Amino acid sequence: MTAHDRPRFVVPDKHLIPVNAYPSSLYEIPPSRMFLIKKSLVKYRDKVGPDAVTFDASQGDGGASLPGVPLALLDRAHELVREHGTGYDTPYGCDAFRTSVVEQYWQLDSSLGWGPANVLAAVGGRDALLKAYDAMITLGTGRVGDAVLVSRVPWISYNWGPYAVGANVLLAPGDEESAWQFTPESITASVDFCKVNGGRQIAGIIITSPDNPTGRTLSTEQQIMLGKTALEQGVAFVLYDWIYHYITEGDPMDVNAVLSAFSPEERERIMILDGLTKSLGASNVRGAHLLAGAHVVKYISSRASHGVLPHFHAQAVAMAAYEQGFRQAAEPIIGPTNASRRIVRSFLTECGYHFIMGDGGYYAFIHVEPWMQAANVTDSFELGEYLAAEHGVAVVPGRAFSEEGNGWIRFSYATPPDVTEGALTRFHAGLAALIAR
Repeated sequence: MTAHDRPRFVVPDKHLIPVNAYPSSLYEIPPSRMFLIKKSLVKYRDKVGPDAVTFDASQGDGGASLPGVPLALLDRAHELVREHGTGYDTPYGCDAFRTSVVEQYWQLDSSLGWGPANVLAAVGGRDALLKAYDAMITLGTGRVGDAVLVSRVPWISYNWGPYAVGANVLLAPGDEESAWQFTPESITASVDFCKVNGGRQIAGIIITSPDNPTGRTLSTEQQIMLGKTALEQGVAFVLYDWIYHYITEGDPMDVNAVLSAFSPEERERIMILDGLTKSLGASNVRGAHLLAGAHVVKYISSRASHGVLPHFHAQAVAMAAYEQGFRQAAEPIIGPTNASRRIVRSFLTECGYHFIMGDGGYYAFIHVEPWMQAANVTDSFELGEYLAAEHGVAVVPGRAFSEEGNGWIRFSYATPPDVTEGALTRFHAGLAALIAR
């Protein structure tokens, strides 16, 4: 037989993937219920009438709960699309987008050694995260079965995104009083826990501020301290998720201040996620980007060339916003959300609720266990169904995030102030009625 007469693997034998049955033993990944929760409001309208007023405080949705991308920006983006054409771009996005991210959006300090080669365009935050997890695994520890470390009550998709690509997800120690945030001690304990559980390592840690679901925020100094602790403890990569950071009454994150706090070698192990979904009301534009070491971007780009390529339309929307000045472009989202945050904080304080909120993002995490216990409700999903079907207000049950969140609900105030007031009133009345029934 000659060589072409028999099967042949694409790669040399020494690079073949070892046979491993781990996919057959994976826990079944549940679908996200985030997109289904608001459908419970249909039951309320069926009961009260099709024109009944309902309130969706479950999640922010640019173009729905708040205005979408301003039409002038879309028009400018379409001009850019016409000029750019509809041919293939590179797997990292287009060069003009990378330059715009560096010079107009972040205004990266060139002395840090980072520039356009450190920018990767992605099809929304989830796409960027999946690509980041893959890089953490391959470039970080080189093994499936190691861990990605998240907070004790993490965003739903943090639980399952890493798991789907071969990393176990580890919930760090944490408690309610500190809003389950990371501490140096909890990071160290997590590293030690992995060592005695199969000799595992931590391929990456995700530090989110403003946080989803709790709404708590971390200062720049706190984020740097946590990142340095993780790297010192041998965590392969630190990913800062700043997708909400522009929605704030203060200043957005200063990327130069963060990157300059790390040595050039440490910076190669830093990733930063940002995008348009939250701050520009661009939920369905699906535009995000990663800042990362050039070798990480090159690795992800190589794999993306055989997988998901970023589309130019989202990059054009971003470029149009960066041209205008992002703070000004995002004001239709930032202004109403900041006003609603003040209303939520005042209402919950006056009504005596125990809750978690920071000065950015658009979530409040509200403790509802006393009402659940009084009504003999043990599952916050049951509470969420009751509030939607009986009182016409949709919130996210805390159990959706982890068992530790079961006595809480996530309340989104990514709505105009008058709608936020209505949702709070309906929520408050619903809890009172729960005890009375």
